[in-house]
Amino acid sequence: MNENPLLLQPKIVLGVAAHPDDLDFGAAGTMAKFIAGGARVYYLLVTDGGKGTEDRTITSADLVAQRQTEERNALKAIGGNPNDVAFLGYPDGTLEVTQAVKRDIVRHIRTIKPDVVVTLDPSIIYMAERGFINHPDHRAAGQATLDAVFPLARDHLSFPELLAEGFEPHKTPTVLLTAFGGPGNYLVDISTTIDQKIAALAAHPSQIPDIKSTAELLREFARKAAKGSGYEYAESFNRIDIR
Repeated sequence: MNENPLLLQPKIVLGVAAHPDDLDFGAAGTMAKFIAGGARVYYLLVTDGGKGTEDRTITSADLVAQRQTEERNALKAIGGNPNDVAFLGYPDGTLEVTQAVKRDIVRHIRTIKPDVVVTLDPSIIYMAERGFINHPDHRAAGQATLDAVFPLARDHLSFPELLAEGFEPHKTPTVLLTAFGGPGNYLVDISTTIDQKIAALAAHPSQIPDIKSTAELLREFARKAAKGSGYEYAESFNRIDIR
């Protein structure tokens, strides 16, 4: 499992996730590599991220504002444009796979017209060996994004109101699902961009107060993902080339 012979070299990438920091955990090294190769990377965060804190002194509104700033700084840390981050603003912790959510994602796909969409794998519910339950917002965002990519963004008769507003259909060639649950079918060498990935996570102090220990964990995971490939560090995805 390696990058060749089907190395992705996209020009436009759309990352869609539930919360600020989701894409940074799962794909920031790859996003940094895409940017270094000349791609423009856009982020779309579906929820407002207004619940994820243990700090009882902060309001949800203040947390939302802080996390939006953090995500813009995170994209900047990997070489992207902080203005290329958008937020749909659905309430954190309550996301469902609705037609409204799908329509909002379709609108972005038809606007940006990405070569690659990066999102969360909705099939991962839990990992008992890690003591991990996947956040329901992650699953909902991933499923809604897959539905938006295929077939809704493609078909002109889906959401005719968007077509009436000038949002022409778009066929996305490739989807990458972050494979944090295990080895996927597509590996990206992030040996030259792992420091940028760590910098992106460091831009989220509301979620990561101890970046040093998090960085050590990230390096450990990236080394495990790269095992047997000849790379020092890697990110793993399930890649779908849509026919």
